[in-house]
Amino acid sequence: LQGIKSRNRNWQKNQDQRPGAANKGAKYTSNKTHYSPTDPDARISVKPGKARKLNYLNNISVDTANHVITDVKAYHADKKDNQYLQDATKRLKHRLKKQGLLWTTLLADAGYSSGENYAFLEKENIISYIPPHGTYKGGPEGFTFCKEENYWLCPQGKKVTFRKRKMVTNSLQDHYLTKRSDCKNCPIKQKCIGKSFEKRIAITVYKEEYERNNKRVRSKFGKYMKGKRQSTVEPIFGSLTQFMGLRKINTIGIAQANKVMHMSATAYNLKKLMKFMSKTAETMTRQAIVLFSSLRSYLDSLELVLRP
Repeated sequence: LQGIKSRNRNWQKNQDQRPGAANKGAKYTSNKTHYSPTDPDARISVKPGKARKLNYLNNISVDTANHVITDVKAYHADKKDNQYLQDATKRLKHRLKKQGLLWTTLLADAGYSSGENYAFLEKENIISYIPPHGTYKGGPEGFTFCKEENYWLCPQGKKVTFRKRKMVTNSLQDHYLTKRSDCKNCPIKQKCIGKSFEKRIAITVYKEEYERNNKRVRSKFGKYMKGKRQSTVEPIFGSLTQFMGLRKINTIGIAQANKVMHMSATAYNLKKLMKFMSKTAETMTRQAIVLFSSLRSYLDSLELVLRP
């Protein structure tokens, strides 16, 4: 509570420094301190450059061939996108399998990036093209990893050995440390560890999964897939929010919000179906005209041949 009070004081003190600040009495709001008594399922979402307010998270999956929405669901907005990827993948894969469709490739933005998701998709035999989050570095600069003996080698030839594996902010990490005696008289100590006594390295246990995914993303085909993703999903989100009623949820409860999202996606898919059927009808009409003309020409030529 003392931390929240301090944060509120800083929030009000620095209010004028934030762009678009108009409410002088603004307070720090969080799901730990605030909730809606009329809609307890709604959550305060936090995104840079956007106001803190009660929201639901809308997760959709789209087919890249015809831009058909294949899955949609409402989630709580207090979690990250990558925490919902596995649930959406299992549900969508089961639905496509029932329709006799094989799903092999998944495209998503960096918000869905995590080592757990990369490992899960490999287990499901789905090839991922998900750019890594900006926080992933792959290891400290200048250090070499020895996989066989599981240690890092610093630029001065000292070993940073494995000590323990633990969960840090929902991420499983391996922690490596040097001996204090190794760093005590090191010529690059100040640059490497500053005032610390030993070098500490914390890195995700899914480093290999990250590297395999990153290699695909950086490839020429991976850059093509990035453009394919941007041209597929973003226009659909715009259509749903601007024309299909998803700009604001006017219902109470996550179950009702899920219905609203399903109805919007259904309306969008029906428009796609009507457009596809009209194009199919036009194509069939043109083919019939061409076939009739060809048949008529054939009969005319046959009549000329048979005429004495």
